[in-house]
Amino acid sequence: MKPELLNDVPEELGMNRQLMERVMTDQGYLDFREFTRLDDLAAAIGTTKYSETVLRWVKEQAKQDQDLAEALQKLIQGEQKASQQATDALSAALNQNGSQLSQMLAQATDEAIETKENVKSILGGIQAGSGDSELKKIPLKEQLFLAEKLSHDKKLKEIAKWAGRMKVIANRKQRSKHKDAIDRNGIRQGSDIEQLLPMELGSYASPISKLDFLRRYAEGQTLQYDTKGKEHLGKGPIILCLDQSGSMKGQDTISKGFALALMSIARKQRRDFAWIPFSSHASDAIIYARGKIEVQDMIQLATVFLDGGTNFVQPLNKASEVIKQSRFNQADIIFVTDGEAHVNHDFLKAWSSLKEQKGFSVLSLLLGKESIRGVEGFSDRIVRASSFEDQSIQHAFDI
Repeated sequence: MKPELLNDVPEELGMNRQLMERVMTDQGYLDFREFTRLDDLAAAIGTTKYSETVLRWVKEQAKQDQDLAEALQKLIQGEQKASQQATDALSAALNQNGSQLSQMLAQATDEAIETKENVKSILGGIQAGSGDSELKKIPLKEQLFLAEKLSHDKKLKEIAKWAGRMKVIANRKQRSKHKDAIDRNGIRQGSDIEQLLPMELGSYASPISKLDFLRRYAEGQTLQYDTKGKEHLGKGPIILCLDQSGSMKGQDTISKGFALALMSIARKQRRDFAWIPFSSHASDAIIYARGKIEVQDMIQLATVFLDGGTNFVQPLNKASEVIKQSRFNQADIIFVTDGEAHVNHDFLKAWSSLKEQKGFSVLSLLLGKESIRGVEGFSDRIVRASSFEDQSIQHAFDI
């Protein structure tokens, strides 16, 4: 459907029509409209960005053009013939500085596309190409609320970019792990596209047999490799203990991108996710059932930073409280810190006893150059990394 402007509009809407006509004939707009087809979120973001840009351009022109400024003032005051004067003044401004408006619209297009991608980075899954399908599960109102925040919150925008990068690493690690964990065990019928036999792919490629292939695929009758996994089904929940002491402040945005990537794994695998930020004290665990997070919660996660010193017993106690819930049996705990703290013998003894009862495991991600002594007493595995940008980080996604 191609939008068209009405030829006859009331005189007081003459300026509006003139601006709309200028925007709708701009090549950048035409290209961007193709990008937004069947995409309500991109269209809504683009509409907002374009509206803000046009209004900003008009205000800038009014500061430079006295005739336009006076005409707009008369229009606001409701004077007779002010509409036509404003339309004429705007026409002159467009003829003189229309190229500037085009440049501003091009920038608005870039910002709209970036905002859409950032929304996908935060709300989308870890699987490549799954972003748009994941967004469809979230009400458009919430997507737009997040888009608005992303447009004006520099920190949230930075977290979104790191979340996108971390999800790429997580997806790569999970795919590698899945591939290593699967053995081919004969042939069966099904519709798992990744396990289809080469002959079936040949059927799809041939115009003669393509229709028959699509029918059999839709009915789950195509031939595929039968796979037998080495991994256990029904994985346990994920608990993230994330250091937010003063020394972690420089890595706050990237650490939250890391947290969102872990949460995406939990969501994809339908595992409960608990987040425990800590410094010299620990916040109560925030639990996201099956890794699902509301937009408001996500914004809260992005803005919280505790600061202060480092205490390991506090977050581990909070983790213990979570683990004692029946739904948190066999949990995977990811403990992230760049510090060192003393953990007393009595606590470690109780921790070991709880581990035997509940069957959980702890992977500690130690950033920087601190000694492993602080974490080795309660950890099953320790991964050292200079920062979140270190390749070693990928091991944290091996859960």
